Amino acid sequence: MRNFYSVLFPVFLTFLSGVALAQVELSSAELHRRAQLATYVRKDYTEALRLIRQAIQKEPGQVQMRVLLGRIYILTDSLDQARKELDQVLEKTPGDREALNSYIGLEYKAKDPDEALTYINKALTFFPDDEGLMLRKAQALYDLKEYPEAFSLINDIHVRFPRSTVSKELEVRIREQASLRQLTVGYDYFYFDKNYNSALHDTPWHIANIAYGYRTGRGIIIGRVNYANRFGTNGLQLEADAYPRISPTFYSYVNVGYSFNEPIFPRFRGGYSLYANLPQSFEGEVGFRYLKFSTATWIFTSSVGKYYSNYWFNLRTYLVPDNRKVSHSYTLTTRYYFNTADDFVSLGVGSGISPDENRSVLLDRQQQRLNSRKVDVWYSRRFQKVNVLQLTATWFNEDLSRGSRGSQLSAGFTYQRRF
Repeated sequence: MRNFYSVLFPVFLTFLSGVALAQVELSSAELHRRAQLATYVRKDYTEALRLIRQAIQKEPGQVQMRVLLGRIYILTDSLDQARKELDQVLEKTPGDREALNSYIGLEYKAKDPDEALTYINKALTFFPDDEGLMLRKAQALYDLKEYPEAFSLINDIHVRFPRSTVSKELEVRIREQASLRQLTVGYDYFYFDKNYNSALHDTPWHIANIAYGYRTGRGIIIGRVNYANRFGTNGLQLEADAYPRISPTFYSYVNVGYSFNEPIFPRFRGGYSLYANLPQSFEGEVGFRYLKFSTATWIFTSSVGKYYSNYWFNLRTYLVPDNRKVSHSYTLTTRYYFNTADDFVSLGVGSGISPDENRSVLLDRQQQRLNSRKVDVWYSRRFQKVNVLQLTATWFNEDLSRGSRGSQLSAGFTYQRRF
């Protein structure tokens, strides 16, 4: 009897072990699910590869498992192996959306926008109304320097998808590259209320300008002539702006100006800002402005902006160091975009005086110290693809330094033609 149990007991244990293993053996679907979690949540690509390979062994014909394997290879820079897996999928199911999207991402990672465009066009034959694919095509055309075609596609997206949330930053870059030149004219009219009570303000002020811009490989350069009539006296200023692009993250603004007609304009002016495209659709700026009337004024500026859906919010400050204190101004701007980066309505509220406003050509050191409040509205509309019209209106209320305050009202327009 003892010999009987000594034989039966090991057999029984072996049976139980087999049952236990059968119970813990995972299905291909569960292995696939765990591989997805390891890939997209835990970023554990070694574990993900182990799991998805087990799943494919159980079910070799399952397409989405091979797509996931291809994506893991892309994430681990094993691009040749990724192509092998995705080619197998597309050979069986040429219109598989996930496989096509993965292949597009693969070619971008390989820094081959031409090949990426090939797969984007292939995907569009199956999904011609896919806004995301159209946007990726616009990006690929931009990378290939096919600017007119990219610009045309962006306009087509706006026509077909009026509520499109197309990347404003991409559209601006494409638009800048598609139009090599731009001609701009502008005019602003200033009215002063009776509280100013000065012969210097008995007549309205006028500011006009004409500018010509040209795009280079590094950004846009703009030359401008400003005209002002102030205190019954005329003046001219020559000015130049540049917007050099440093990298996909950083770009800058450079300004220089000169005039013989001080104090209608400062004798010299200059400025520089460094901008950064930050994560989560934020952007930041730091810079300075310089005005030289009879004495020099240095103005330091910084701003932070945020894109949210069709809105753009920006908070800006200007700081003017003095011997005894630092003057400061603040402006909060809210902008709502419609179909394009040129179609928007904007509202700004703030305190203090800004050297970047249209009337900045009229600022002197004394005015920099005055306490000021302002509200401005701005409407911009693009028509016939190459024309942009902007209308502005602003209310200023200033401390007149003698116990009273005065109000200014200004209205103006800017028209730009691109070609």
